[in-house]
Amino acid sequence: MNSTKQIALQRVHTLFHLAKKVVHEDPKLAQRYVKIARKIAMKTKLRLPQEYRSLICRHCKSFILPGVNCRIRIQQRREPHMVITCMNCGQHSRFPLKEREKP
Repeated sequence: MNSTKQIALQRVHTLFHLAKKVVHEDPKLAQRYVKIARKIAMKTKLRLPQEYRSLICRHCKSFILPGVNCRIRIQQRREPHMVITCMNCGQHSRFPLKEREKP
């Protein structure tokens, strides 16, 4: 990884850390931090780490934090999966809990 991407990754880490810290007092500021972090990642063609991708709504691209502005439920029907509901846009995202078997 070249130095530009390393610097960008450090800034993304910092911005997400600040967003998690400030989301309870000022949700709009937290949303602004995440928007800036996404712009930095897109500009440098850096893929966001999985831990940060799960904190962004796939539909409205807003910052979601469990218990603050999203709801997480575990469903056992069919295949066990986790359902994340964004309280900003109301959309659902489903994530399987079991790994798929590779033939």
